[in-house]
Amino acid sequence: MFGDIMGMMGKLKETQEKVEATKKRLHTVLIDEASNDNLLKVTITANREIKSIEVSDQLLEDKEQLEDYLILTINKAIEKAGAVHESEIAAVAKEGMPNIPGLDGIFK
Repeated sequence: MFGDIMGMMGKLKETQEKVEATKKRLHTVLIDEASNDNLLKVTITANREIKSIEVSDQLLEDKEQLEDYLILTINKAIEKAGAVHESEIAAVAKEGMPNIPGLDGIFK
């Protein structure tokens, strides 16, 4: 009985380390997003850190339009980054979870 618990604890610790390593790796996963007309481009990491923003000269002439473009494009990039982040972390966590009845549906 205690051997099973110790084995599970070891597996959970190993999984936690893998999750942390995955989080670090996600700093290097870049997601590019652009406005529909490509006047604004954003690059963000899977950890939702903005790496670059490219703005067309055309957008610099209209502050309100630029603000709208920034909000829409950055939000789309954050949504994509969040999806990548969650799926990567869930995959690592699911892989390392011990077989506990009732918990098999958590990471689907």
